[in-house]
Amino acid sequence: MKKTVIRTEKGFLSPSPLSQAVKAGGFIFISGQVPVDSKTRQVVSEDFAVQTRFVLDSLKGIVEAAGASLAQIVKTTVFLTDMSRFEEMNQIYREYFPEEPPARTCIGVKELPRKSQIEIEAVALG
Repeated sequence: MKKTVIRTEKGFLSPSPLSQAVKAGGFIFISGQVPVDSKTRQVVSEDFAVQTRFVLDSLKGIVEAAGASLAQIVKTTVFLTDMSRFEEMNQIYREYFPEEPPARTCIGVKELPRKSQIEIEAVALG
């Protein structure tokens, strides 16, 4: 089985030892995306909605770089540092997945890298 590493400027380029995404076995496995600017290494905004859109735009850029689209995402995992933001996240999430959204798990966590409020990982058909 062939493994292809996906790397694009359209998603967070982490200095950590990980790939943005790996395409293998008909799937695209996208690492957790945080709302951090790759150049400054800073969170893009303290505003939750801005962070959420940044993360979803990163997922979109990565999945498209792998030759797929958001519609081909079959599973996401959302990590929130404040579960009271769940409905706000859902409203924004619906903009990106208006029909037949992927399976999803949402987990409340104590903290995320660089004091991010949200992180999303995904698996897509590829």
